Amino acid sequence: MAERMLKFTTIERRTPEKREAGGRSHDFLEIYADFIDAKAAEQASRCSQCGVPFCQTHCPLHNNIPDWLRLTAAGRLEEAYGLSQATNNMPEICGRICPQDRLCEGNCVIEQSGHGTVTIGAVERYLSDKAWEEGWVKPLTPLAERGQSVGIVGAGPAGLAAAEMLREQGYAVTVYDRHDRAGGLLIYGIPGFKLEKDVVERRTRRLADGGVVFRLNFEVGRDATLPQLRERHDAVLLANGVYAARDLEVPGVGSGGVVAALDFLIASNRKGMGDEVPAYDSGVLNAQGKDVVVIGGGDTAMDCVRTAVRQGANSVTCLYRRDRENMPGSLREVANAEEEGVIFEWLAAPRALMGDAGAVSAVRAVRMRLGPPDSSGRRSPEPVDGSEFDLPARLVIKALGFDPEELPVTLGAPELAVSRWGTVKIDRKTQAASLDGVFAAGDIARGASLVVWAIRDGRDAADSIHRYLLTKAATPALVAAE
Repeated sequence: MAERMLKFTTIERRTPEKREAGGRSHDFLEIYADFIDAKAAEQASRCSQCGVPFCQTHCPLHNNIPDWLRLTAAGRLEEAYGLSQATNNMPEICGRICPQDRLCEGNCVIEQSGHGTVTIGAVERYLSDKAWEEGWVKPLTPLAERGQSVGIVGAGPAGLAAAEMLREQGYAVTVYDRHDRAGGLLIYGIPGFKLEKDVVERRTRRLADGGVVFRLNFEVGRDATLPQLRERHDAVLLANGVYAARDLEVPGVGSGGVVAALDFLIASNRKGMGDEVPAYDSGVLNAQGKDVVVIGGGDTAMDCVRTAVRQGANSVTCLYRRDRENMPGSLREVANAEEEGVIFEWLAAPRALMGDAGAVSAVRAVRMRLGPPDSSGRRSPEPVDGSEFDLPARLVIKALGFDPEELPVTLGAPELAVSRWGTVKIDRKTQAASLDGVFAAGDIARGASLVVWAIRDGRDAADSIHRYLLTKAATPALVAAE
């Protein structure tokens, strides 16, 4: 190890080559190139192999990061991939879209010592893409058919992770999703410049080839209620995410040209995949030639501003009520957006949307300052008297976060217990909901969060469902075999 590792004092941190902003801002292709073999090994060799790997403890999946970095540095790439996928159902996706600057890389020991973090995300992506190219990603093969079935509501990261784990155990798995493609926000919410869609589709194709059944264009509550799914399956997992957009509470919010972030992103992604999208073609969900203001500071807001740039907006401004240091989104995404010409108005909040019912014309905003901490521990923004200013806007995108839909009503299950925030109320140890045989994972139980946390929840829920179904096993011999 001494020959191959601990080189952070002699080798500088290098990220994969990033396409120049002027060229990348006109298409939806991913902006980072892959590492070449030698560069991946070199960067992996910077790992300090510290005794307490903070990168691993701050990863929601607790990925074995130092171990697969050591194997990568030694050129043992198939083994390295095997370790990376052992704890992560979608390492190539996490390598692309995880906010590593806030998780593993942000807690890297050599970063704290001033040497610059190991490029963990880039190496993870490299290993996974290499595995697909070399055929190291094996077909999904169940251990044995158990004669029991699980219904999963939602084909996003939590549902897909659980589907894989349960199918490997031999359960018949059916995934229901309201959209016409599997992947959830991985397909429709995240733009191609961060995650090209074929990366997601090869994962869902592997599940389908392994026997997972996808029922698409199927909305639970419309095509079947939750009680009806409980009759069809031995267990049901709710992994349907949170899609109700939080609204602005300012005058003029009902004007034409004021749209929800997810509507805007779905239209763009659908258009990029060749679908007919009338609202895009008509200009309602299209930023071309417009002054655009995006309100919000999370990763969804960053996706919106960068999408608007690529659609040919006249100008793109992000309005956020706190400062850069207190924004919830990835600082790496902020830097990418700034390179692409996005203007950030920090410490500014909307007061009113100007124009008329037919069309918005401007956002009237007010400067903010950070006051004492609120109940969450974050400093509360307060308006500065007399600081109002106007931003021209023909398209205003609301990226203020998401809440659950009214689940007992939409799922046709009035007895389903929900929290005061509207999420499914679960036992945090087992992820079991209030109804027997019903579990919940991802944003629908946690609240809007990261893809990596959804994968973690999906894996944990699959383990709990497996234990639950063992008590109701159709074949006693299988129980004994456990």
